Amino acid sequence: MAKARRKRRAGSAAGADAAPEAGSGRWKAARTWAAGILSAVLIAALGVVFTTWFNARGPDTVDRISGTPPVKVGHVAVDYSAQDTALKTPVTDPGERATLLANASGPRRDAVMARHLWAPLEQADLTVVLIGNRSSVRIVDIKPRVLDRAPVSDGALLVYTPAGEADTIELAADLDDPAPRFATAGDLDTSYFRKKQIDLNRDERVTLSMSIKGRAAYYEFDLQVTVLAEDRTEQLTIEGPSGSPFRVTGTAGAYRAYYAVSSLGGWQPISRGEACAIERKLKGC
Repeated sequence: MAKARRKRRAGSAAGADAAPEAGSGRWKAARTWAAGILSAVLIAALGVVFTTWFNARGPDTVDRISGTPPVKVGHVAVDYSAQDTALKTPVTDPGERATLLANASGPRRDAVMARHLWAPLEQADLTVVLIGNRSSVRIVDIKPRVLDRAPVSDGALLVYTPAGEADTIELAADLDDPAPRFATAGDLDTSYFRKKQIDLNRDERVTLSMSIKGRAAYYEFDLQVTVLAEDRTEQLTIEGPSGSPFRVTGTAGAYRAYYAVSSLGGWQPISRGEACAIERKLKGC
């Protein structure tokens, strides 16, 4: 009998101890569940904040940290068509002369021209396409920068037969000026960027047609672009095709060789008198 009573008391004590432990387990489970819900809510909120920030400023921050320029150069071209050009040095190598005279492919012939510092005569017409690379950028200035100045090219003159008027040029600059800057064709005395700027959004494009004059010398030059992005001013350099400088040269008094477009393709040698008959602005004609 006594043993039975002791067993009942021991069982009651064990049950009393088990009850608090069960309650504590349920409380821990509830806290774990609540913590999980709170974590999910915080993660979702942080995700919304990060997504909002990244959509608004994140790409700009990433581009700035990585050193990506605020404006990209999408296309650069020099128009050599329908205008006279000159070579700094004459073409004397037999292989190069054959390429120049024959109906060779454009790239092969242009490579020969480039080796002899091919330059438009008195005026270089450029086309530059700029692409915005931030959520918002402003091009506040573009200036031609002279890299080299030398006597006018007299190696060879390549005369084009006139073919009508050229397209209207939107911007113009004269390298003979001490401080060349771009102006509009209708107001050559006022710098274009004193009155206007060019605003671009990300991936927005602008095409610039530029006329660069140079009559007093042979010039090599590039373009210096000043860009305002996120209240910071940055500089961008635009070079000519293939990373070479842009070029323009004045007219020489005489050339060591004269060429005209051949009806069979390529260039054919002509006399000075024939060149003068085609191009009246040659000196001494």
